[in-house]
Amino acid sequence: MKKMLASLTVSLSLVVTVASAQQAANLDQLLTQLEQGKIAQSAQNQAREAEFKAKVNQQQRMLNDINQQRDSALVLSAQLEQQFETNEVSLANKSDALDKRLGELKELFGVLQQVSGDTRSKFQTSVISAEIANRGEFLDQFAQSMGSSAKLASIEEIERLWFELQREMTESGKIKQFNRDVVLANGESKQAVVTRVGGFNLISNGKYLEYIDETGTVAELIRQPSSRYLNTADALIDNIAQGSSEPTAFALDPTGGSILSLLVQAPDSRERIDQGGPIGYIILGIGLIGLLIALERLINLVIVGRKVNRQLKTDVASSDNPLGRVMQVKDKHPNLDTESLELKLSESILRELPKLSSKLTLIKIISVVAPLIGLLGTVTGMINTFQAITLFGTGDPKLMAGGISQALVTTVLGLVVAIPMVFIFAYLNGRSKGIINILQQESTGIIAERSERVEQGQGA
Repeated sequence: MKKMLASLTVSLSLVVTVASAQQAANLDQLLTQLEQGKIAQSAQNQAREAEFKAKVNQQQRMLNDINQQRDSALVLSAQLEQQFETNEVSLANKSDALDKRLGELKELFGVLQQVSGDTRSKFQTSVISAEIANRGEFLDQFAQSMGSSAKLASIEEIERLWFELQREMTESGKIKQFNRDVVLANGESKQAVVTRVGGFNLISNGKYLEYIDETGTVAELIRQPSSRYLNTADALIDNIAQGSSEPTAFALDPTGGSILSLLVQAPDSRERIDQGGPIGYIILGIGLIGLLIALERLINLVIVGRKVNRQLKTDVASSDNPLGRVMQVKDKHPNLDTESLELKLSESILRELPKLSSKLTLIKIISVVAPLIGLLGTVTGMINTFQAITLFGTGDPKLMAGGISQALVTTVLGLVVAIPMVFIFAYLNGRSKGIINILQQESTGIIAERSERVEQGQGA
């Protein structure tokens, strides 16, 4: 370190010498300048040394003051530590004394805290809060104060909690009407008369409402339940308007809206059919075609059956019904032998068979094909389900709901179409065979009559 200072001093001397040499005209002037600089530097160093000595006493006084402050702080720290220990002992003793004095009240306060929390949760979903607002603020403050050990519940707070519970029970047994803003299904807010049915439901203008605690608003359900529930709401409002005391049937939700929200989320018939996808619509189309064919066959067979029954009551053959056309064969061939007439009648009956059993085979085919197409939709839906499982796993059932819905709905639609088609085919086939049996019976009667006549002629 000393070597570095010496080198620095030499360097500064060289710099000063070089600078002086540049200004001095000869060596004498340079010597004079160096002597003057040495004298000035010595005077400056002496001044600095005198200033430092003058401040030594001041620095010593500051050091003494700091030491005194440190000693005072240490004494105060010891005193505070002793006081802290004393306070801890005193606090523990007072806490024990407080617990002994509280006794069973401590359990009571715990129960009150739990009841206030449960009641606050109840008020969040209660439709009574739509009429009586801001009931939860007191319960929040009460629960917070009960949670703090520094404050115990007062008699007024306990009575207020009891009052809120009693008011909830009392209002649950009343049907009241009040005015307030209602958010309609289209998003508009409108002042309306709201009817509260106990603590179960809110209705207005024959529609069900819901209470939203987060925003404190009453909104109309975007999707209303079926008409049979809405009719009961209209009947209740009419009875209230008329002041009638007669009992009124009303569809209420004992859960305060939970069951109603699930009910309106359940898909209706149209939505269930939509879940079947294209295959479901194909099944319904085939079923509609089969129904139209069956209707046409039923009308035709009923008309033909009536004409055949009329023909049975007369001996005059008519060409507007199968039995009349069969009977005309006998009239056209009066002298034909029995065997030939039998062949002619069989030919005539065979000619009528396609008309009577027309399209019945198609109905039978539809009854067989419909469940097969439904099975095809089931397989397609399960393929979609397994693909969703492969891509996303089984964590979210909603991803698989589409495939499962298609798998189940198409099977149901196939059976819905097939089962009626089986009964329709059986009924129409029975009517057709009934008419054919009449034709065969009458044909057999004609042959028997002709054979008897021939035998009587031969015997004569």
